[in-house]
Amino acid sequence: MTIRWGVSPIAWANDDMPELGGDTTLDALLTDVKEIGFEGVELGNKFPRDPGTLKPVMARYGLDIVGGWYSSNLLVHDADAEIEAMAGHMDLLKAMGSTVFILAETSNAVHSDREGGRLDSPPRLAAGDWAMFGQRLNRVAAHANDQGMRFAYHHHLGTVVETGEDLNRFFDATGDHVGLVLDTGHAVYGGIDPVEVATTRPERISHVHCKDVRTDRYAQFRAAGDSFLNGVVGGMFTTPGDGDYDYPAFMAALKAIDYSGWIVIEAEQDPALADPREYGQLGLDTLKRLAGDVGLV
Repeated sequence: MTIRWGVSPIAWANDDMPELGGDTTLDALLTDVKEIGFEGVELGNKFPRDPGTLKPVMARYGLDIVGGWYSSNLLVHDADAEIEAMAGHMDLLKAMGSTVFILAETSNAVHSDREGGRLDSPPRLAAGDWAMFGQRLNRVAAHANDQGMRFAYHHHLGTVVETGEDLNRFFDATGDHVGLVLDTGHAVYGGIDPVEVATTRPERISHVHCKDVRTDRYAQFRAAGDSFLNGVVGGMFTTPGDGDYDYPAFMAALKAIDYSGWIVIEAEQDPALADPREYGQLGLDTLKRLAGDVGLV
């Protein structure tokens, strides 16, 4: 079993709110990532997208590119069009030696709408549309797998795969080759038990994102009809070890299914209020200790 430890750059520089960490340089970000002790980092808005430029940068720090978010539009166009649209992203990941392709459907998503994207009003997919969506995902995932990538669909607040019911429909509509990013923070707030998903659908777990939750804050933002991004700025997420989630049980569940792959730590917060280096170190130290306790590493 091989566990590799990665981090999302979102704690340093937020893709949906570029003003958060806008002055942070890629050098400062990667210096922190390396010195904290991570092996790899996902792509973010500070990263050049040309492999000829990015490769020497990453080599300088001795870090791998784990993967990076790709926004799909499969409710709008078919699988062939999506495969063509994602070719540049795929080529970059392959050139960088990445083994995971992370995708989320965003054609009708509201998570990036700070003013109008209410936490209590996520988009829903009509029952009759799941078969079409699933067929298109099946094709796109098969293409990614054929390219040597581990396909990983990212369930996410404010998208069509948010709740437990959504996730079950997703599983029913797609084949086992359509893997999942199991994201603890988005799972908990979507009413999904990450341990149950790992236990009952181990064949689907392609990639793992670990962020912690402050459930009281989330409940306040949701009750007020506030947005996902305002919740992020307001601290509804934090790093593992600083919130409410039962990470010992989750690490034990990953051990029980012999999970092998990346565990990526996220601390989706305002870097001006939550120092990303401090929180990144806490998250890595916490999960490494817990993984050691259960024999995951």
